[in-house]
Amino acid sequence: MINLHQRFNHYLHTSRKLDIQNIDERVISYGWTDDGSNLTGYYIQTENHRMYFDLNENFRFKEDWKTDIDIIKSR
Repeated sequence: MINLHQRFNHYLHTSRKLDIQNIDERVISYGWTDDGSNLTGYYIQTENHRMYFDLNENFRFKEDWKTDIDIIKSR
């Protein structure tokens, strides 16, 4: 099993940036994904993106991510 805390915790609350999938941004959070009954992978939340990986650590896809305040500011 992947230890997300060991792998990504040192990026939280620092100026360190994660450089992965052509994204060079600070990590905001990370966590597990599931299908309702089993773990299927994990995600990494950066300042502007959320990237998804399977349990074999293969990149699956990424989403652009905006906070509610960003959406309000863009109106």
